[in-house]
Amino acid sequence: MTRLRYSAKLRAMKVLCAFLLVMLLSACDGGLWNNPYPAADDGKPILYTAFTERPKHLDPAQAYSENEYEFLAQIYAPPLQYHYLKRPYQLIPLAASAMPTVRYLDQNRRPLPDNAPQQRIAYSVYEISIKPGMRYQPHPAFAPQYANLAPDDLRGIHALGDFQHTGTRTVTAADYVYQIRRLVHPQLHTPIAGVMGEYIVGLKEYAATLQQAVQKDSAAFLDLTAYPLPGVEVVDDTTYRITINGKYPQFAYWLAMPFFSPMPQEVERFYAQPGMKERNLSLDWWPVGSGPYYLSENDPNRRMVLAKNPYYDSETYPAEGEAGDAQSGLLADAGKPLPLIDSVVFSLEKETIPYWNKFLQGYYDASGISSDSFDQAVQVSVGGEANVSDGMKAQGIALSTSVATSTMYTGFNWLDSTVGGSGERARKLRQAIAIAVDFEEFVSIFANGRGIPAQSPIPPGIFGYREGETGINRYVYDWVDGALKRKSIAEAQRLLAEAGYPNGVDGKTGQPLVIHLDTTGAGVGSKSRLDWLRKQFDKIGVQLDVRSTDYNRFQDKIRRGDTQMFYFGWNADYPDPENFFFLLHGPQAKVGKGGENASNYSNPEYDRLFEQMKNMENSPARQAIIDRMLEILRRDGPWLWGYHPKNYVLQHGWLGNVKANVMANNKLKYWRVDATLRDAKRREWNQPERWPLWLGAAALLLFAGSMWRVLRKRDEGR
Repeated sequence: MTRLRYSAKLRAMKVLCAFLLVMLLSACDGGLWNNPYPAADDGKPILYTAFTERPKHLDPAQAYSENEYEFLAQIYAPPLQYHYLKRPYQLIPLAASAMPTVRYLDQNRRPLPDNAPQQRIAYSVYEISIKPGMRYQPHPAFAPQYANLAPDDLRGIHALGDFQHTGTRTVTAADYVYQIRRLVHPQLHTPIAGVMGEYIVGLKEYAATLQQAVQKDSAAFLDLTAYPLPGVEVVDDTTYRITINGKYPQFAYWLAMPFFSPMPQEVERFYAQPGMKERNLSLDWWPVGSGPYYLSENDPNRRMVLAKNPYYDSETYPAEGEAGDAQSGLLADAGKPLPLIDSVVFSLEKETIPYWNKFLQGYYDASGISSDSFDQAVQVSVGGEANVSDGMKAQGIALSTSVATSTMYTGFNWLDSTVGGSGERARKLRQAIAIAVDFEEFVSIFANGRGIPAQSPIPPGIFGYREGETGINRYVYDWVDGALKRKSIAEAQRLLAEAGYPNGVDGKTGQPLVIHLDTTGAGVGSKSRLDWLRKQFDKIGVQLDVRSTDYNRFQDKIRRGDTQMFYFGWNADYPDPENFFFLLHGPQAKVGKGGENASNYSNPEYDRLFEQMKNMENSPARQAIIDRMLEILRRDGPWLWGYHPKNYVLQHGWLGNVKANVMANNKLKYWRVDATLRDAKRREWNQPERWPLWLGAAALLLFAGSMWRVLRKRDEGR
């Protein structure tokens, strides 16, 4: 009996020793214990990045947000795009075989010369030829066996990859025309439908026709090709025309957006089949494009994956750029077929700290910089130049910066009796506040210096922006020793007194002046920012009352004009001054007109100059008009001009061809990954600390040995 018990204990000890041996061997293994990706992906040209918010729309007719374009710009191929390397930003062909030709017609549709006066131009005809032979991504909509599915046929189908068969076909001009028709589909919400309805001939009437058709039979598939749209026509398989009312040079910029990408009608028919919507099988979930990538995996609560479109062969890496690009290695891949990366893995990261830590571990190839991580990542020289910190430099991490084509501003409601209107009293009050609110300090404290104080609505990189002394707002700044200097608080107090509010007290009523600021939680933001803003007003004795509310109520107050001041921002749709100046155009006021002029600003001379400037080609004459418009705006001060944000992006040394481009959303196709270097650095940076495991294993062995001796003595004593 003793021998049996002894044998059982011996076997138990052997099992324990074997377990410890396995643990020790695992500790010696070179694999990475914390690698979030499959080992099979090592060495592959895959880009690893993250997204922080699931995209709401992936249908190019409905998407308009930055987080949506992060995906759509890689999937779809509109006619035009922005040159990746050249500055200032320049439109070039993408799907188009050449830049569109433009012909001008008078009211009787007779041709006009290219230099015809704007008032004579009744129509502009854009003729677009696309590259022949472009093909769509593999998709079941192009497989004939899925053209007429019954609900039972969808059993076991939960994602696009569950379909056994896929197909493709050549992109045609008719597909581009079909997508333009979709811009006013009554069952879609297209954010640019109103704008395009004013410009594309017949589009507004076409929208009304479609609305009537849906009212007659809302359940039937709406065949957009069954109704005429005179302003858009197919010329042949690779050519189509768009006729625009009047002259609108900015229309070319719209042709670089996903709104004008091709859409095959059979894709809409495929997704319109019974049972599809219930399975999230729709264009909003599974887009279909002819661009360099397609969405191969869509789990927006975990990760989304872009895979290389195997049929994409119509584009190569640019062969020219700016001065210095060749020396920076940005032209080393000139002429190579795009895309250079096979797939892009987006992982959901809701918190900034895990995102940052994974970047430092090498599991994300590039990263932005949160305020919490700024000091760790960036050091700013005495002259204000930003560079990566020594720690980042030691890891081979580089920094790219660019000023965004955006403006963050605080608006005055022109309809308000205290801060609004063209009267001298309100004007001097606005100027006093503009001097008092120190945006240099704001950018330094709350944006880690990532921004430049704005002198007008126009950010750098947009035509009309002037550098240096010629571009300053002289109502708020002086030019001293070759640099901007904000006017003194004494000057602000003088203006305030001239406005009738000495020391912040209304001279007529004897009551303190109280200004109301409306914002949302995501507007001016945290308590610290609001406290800072109150202190700015305190400097001139004015009380600031902050009225914070949710986004929907805030928007409702803006629409009704129930504000005095409000915090807003604007990202350029396209790099043209018209896209900023229209925000202050009187006929586009928010109240009564439903436009984007949230300040409801109105100045007849400014409006007259806007109409003259908006459709001009860039030229010295246009610049002269812009200068006059800026002088009016600076004097009237309908906004606190705020600041233009700077984008800071860090990238690891294995990520190549990265150049900041705030207009090109489709930049991932140009990037290159050195997967061998990345794998080596990941191993170097993520080796586990093995000594605790060895120490624990030794302790367990000692414990096992002591237990062995105790049990053996007990058995021998029986």
